[in-house]
Amino acid sequence: MTALLADPIAKRHEPGPGHPESPARFDAVVKGLAQFTLTPFAPRSATEDEVALCHTRQYIRTARHEVEEGFSQLTTGDTDLSHDTYDVALRAVGTVFHAVDLVFKGEAANAFCVVRPPGHHASPNRGMGFCMFNNVALGARYAQRRHAAERVMIVDWDVHHGNGTQDIFYDDGSVLFFSTHQYPWYPGTGAAEETGEGKGTGRTVNCPLPAGAGRREVWQAFQDKLLPAAEEFRPDLVMVSAGFDSRLGDPLGQFTLADRDFADLTRLLRDIAAKHSNGRLVSVLEGGYNLYGLVKAAQAHAQALQE
Repeated sequence: MTALLADPIAKRHEPGPGHPESPARFDAVVKGLAQFTLTPFAPRSATEDEVALCHTRQYIRTARHEVEEGFSQLTTGDTDLSHDTYDVALRAVGTVFHAVDLVFKGEAANAFCVVRPPGHHASPNRGMGFCMFNNVALGARYAQRRHAAERVMIVDWDVHHGNGTQDIFYDDGSVLFFSTHQYPWYPGTGAAEETGEGKGTGRTVNCPLPAGAGRREVWQAFQDKLLPAAEEFRPDLVMVSAGFDSRLGDPLGQFTLADRDFADLTRLLRDIAAKHSNGRLVSVLEGGYNLYGLVKAAQAHAQALQE
């Protein structure tokens, strides 16, 4: 069974009129997944202690304070705020935690979390790039702490580099971070030479690709770089930063992936999870700002998860 998790509180984060990361994204994806059965669950918020698994206490206090004081944007970066943003961000993390619980308890084979705000640009002490807390990184840490997962692999196919995820695990050998992304592009990180340090040396695998890259380039990176890394790493859990702004026609990216490409990439990750992780795979929505393209790609992803 695939768990499809969507907490309606996500719509209460409102960056403002005309902002690409709008509540309409949530509504569009949920409506697009109507052909599937959304998984009923009791929404819960992550605690600040849980968020501190990846973020500094000072940053957590800053984020809470700035929302409570009515700031229009985080002072740490380009993340617009509204009255409920802090609560929504905590619930997004809680949704990912619930998905991790489901796959480790065997109540779902895999899961797709339709959450906002996105998370992969949030580093230990900074929110930026529409992100407040790093949903996928926190899910990985939660799996390690709650379910004794020794090794977690995070695959990020968003068109933008997941600099926050990289920063959190750069010197940590227990998490393998793999990313395909447009380069140079926002946020300017993700060069191939960025491979980790200390215990994390070799556990960061960046595949920077030029504007216009599509199936051939991304698929080759997955085949040539991800598969050998996964074979050596043998993850206990596979997680996906599922950014669909790498699809053709997205206003914030210049990749040319098609819906069938997301389906094929999903199948490849399912195969890795089946071989090494007892099938455990948790996918977390990141970018995707052309609503039509976002929906079609998310449908293809969900369908491939359920096959």
